[in-house]
Amino acid sequence: MFPPMSGRLYMDAEIRQNASLSPLGFKVILGVVAAACTVFSLFFFVIGAWPAPIFLGLDVLLIWLAFRASFRAAARKERVRISAEQVEIWLESEKGKRTVWTSPTAFTGLDVEPYGQDDTKVRLRMHRKRYLVGRALSPEERADLGRALDDALRAARAERYPSAAALPA
Repeated sequence: MFPPMSGRLYMDAEIRQNASLSPLGFKVILGVVAAACTVFSLFFFVIGAWPAPIFLGLDVLLIWLAFRASFRAAARKERVRISAEQVEIWLESEKGKRTVWTSPTAFTGLDVEPYGQDDTKVRLRMHRKRYLVGRALSPEERADLGRALDDALRAARAERYPSAAALPA
């Protein structure tokens, strides 16, 4: 699945979007919508409004496509791993995976910035490269992730550079 990292891991987190609807719930909702659209389509067809059933059928199709896109987004996951040597972030889609970020731990910085009134952005940086972490999380969860990343980076640096552990990130 993911290639092993050498040494001790200070963070190994998997971030996923919350999927609040099960496949059975999706089938129930789509069945109810399709049944309601069928009943209304028959009514409109009987009274002579023959274009209405076409649009009601398109409604069912568009709802199915929207849920399909939502389930595809829920299948994506982000994996953050921190060791004393490097920071790795993998973004895994439903079709495969690719490495998005790899950098030496010693040169990786962290920015936890308030964004707007109730939002937080968590970014890893190395020189001019930046990566936004935890986009699928709520603002409170992103703030918690920022604290956990900071702790993991400090602990990883302390293993490799014991005298640098007291320095700010």
